[in-house]
Amino acid sequence: MSTTTWNLDNAHSEIMFKVKHMMITNVTGRFTEFGANVTSESEDFTKANITFTIKAASVNTGSDQRDGHLRSPEFFEADKFADVTFKSTKVEKVDNENYKLTGDLTIKNVTKSISLNAENGGVGKDPWGNIKTGFTVTGKINRKDFGLNWNAALETGGVMVSEDVRIACEVQFIKAV
Repeated sequence: MSTTTWNLDNAHSEIMFKVKHMMITNVTGRFTEFGANVTSESEDFTKANITFTIKAASVNTGSDQRDGHLRSPEFFEADKFADVTFKSTKVEKVDNENYKLTGDLTIKNVTKSISLNAENGGVGKDPWGNIKTGFTVTGKINRKDFGLNWNAALETGGVMVSEDVRIACEVQFIKAV
């Protein structure tokens, strides 16, 4: 079986996260600079090799002050650890559309195995003849597992920022010719 390369379509992809703030609301952020490499056996994604790289300094929550704090040593330390990376180790098909994606996530030079849910929206041809596929990827990590430890206690109890970070990605790929 031949190997297929899928190139990320950045214009139709987004990497987002949500974190509870003050234990009462969620703050949503995104990364604006990222790339991915996917190789598979044709359209059999269970045999895919996936690598993903995010530029930590591209974090954007809509608040310059908060984004600066997230780039600082208290969080991503983006000057020292420029990239957040993910490398797949296993892709399991759950049903016709859903996969369990397991791999190594590295943040601030700390690598942990994580599992994500990936829903494949299908494969289709765009008006220009490109073959495309798309995935919705979701999951949750504990930020403290990766050395993102900053927090502040609230006088009402609880903490300023939840340890849990929910990941939500929409990624579209173009089949290389």
